[in-house]
Amino acid sequence: MQKLILRRVNAGGDEMLLNFGPQHPSTHGVINFLVDTDGEVMRKAVPDVGYLHRSIEKIGELVGYPGFMPYTDRIDYVAAMFANEGYAVAVERLLKLEVPPRAQYLRAVSCELCRIASHLVSVGTMATDIGATTPLVHALRERERINDLIEELCGARLTYNYHRIGGVAFDLPGGWKEKVLAYLDHLDGGETPSRSMLAEFDRLITYNEIYLKRLGAVAVIPREMAVGYGLVGPNLRGSGVDWDVRRDVPYGAYRDFKFDVPVGRGIAGKVGDAFDRYWVRVQEMRESARIVRQALEKIPEGEFMAKVPRRIKPEAGEALSRVESARGEMAYYVVSDGTDKAYRVRARTGSYLAMGIIEDLSPGMMIADLVALIASLDVVAPEIDR
Repeated sequence: MQKLILRRVNAGGDEMLLNFGPQHPSTHGVINFLVDTDGEVMRKAVPDVGYLHRSIEKIGELVGYPGFMPYTDRIDYVAAMFANEGYAVAVERLLKLEVPPRAQYLRAVSCELCRIASHLVSVGTMATDIGATTPLVHALRERERINDLIEELCGARLTYNYHRIGGVAFDLPGGWKEKVLAYLDHLDGGETPSRSMLAEFDRLITYNEIYLKRLGAVAVIPREMAVGYGLVGPNLRGSGVDWDVRRDVPYGAYRDFKFDVPVGRGIAGKVGDAFDRYWVRVQEMRESARIVRQALEKIPEGEFMAKVPRRIKPEAGEALSRVESARGEMAYYVVSDGTDKAYRVRARTGSYLAMGIIEDLSPGMMIADLVALIASLDVVAPEIDR
């Protein structure tokens, strides 16, 4: 990387180093890419991160266990519910605390609504990055409706701080269940899927001939490469790997739900291309709606918060949690030394893992295809730097 930084143009004048970022709309945050290019063809694109580092993990060692929960929202502000849940589960395991069933269901409902909202941002901005502006307007319209529902539930629209150690902050408001079910009927159509918002979105962009040709066989990540680089979530499933933490390492209430796990099928070109990663996210929104319906139908009565000591001091030990975030598996590693502050807090995120594959995938790609690759990986800057 140092060699790239020092050399702007080689002796022959046919290679050039470009800074793609850090303030660039297509990088989805404050991220830079050092692009070594020969005309429109990349020799290499090297992620240059660190512009958004905030020492969040260190803060987790300086504040009390409950006090760190609002900070977890900032690890992934587009899908903050999962960051809340992952940390809560890790601390609950340190405490050997049993979370009430109703709280587990409320966590599943809030997280799956958050997944839909996050995927709407992903697929909408991806279309815009490629050159289609209208789909983003449709996606943001739907996300606003989900934000309205989540605001009724917990009072916040972005950084929720809804999940707590031992449960959730609030129970269902009156009439909220019916509002959510009505919105889901609009989103996936219920009994008439052809009239749904997602069907309209598919007609608008998903199966648009230009969009299919633009993304098919672009930035292909073969199955073995995806596994080797530790990709997670839609980026892994887009390469044809049938793996989902909710189903394969179930946690919370997910054992009680039936849902399918979409995987890439090479619809537009090859399995593992940019379109497959996009397509998986669109299908996952339908599955999330399916999970929320089941959860609201079967939600048990009872408490939504366990009895937690006012001052949380777990016995010395360590705990690991894994949740299926919108960007794939999010893991927390928390070490307790017996005091009211964690000795070590570590978060493992999908965006950071996705960045590692770009340098090896970029040689020979067009500069314009780097935009498609970044968008299809759905990276969020704070998940990379923390």
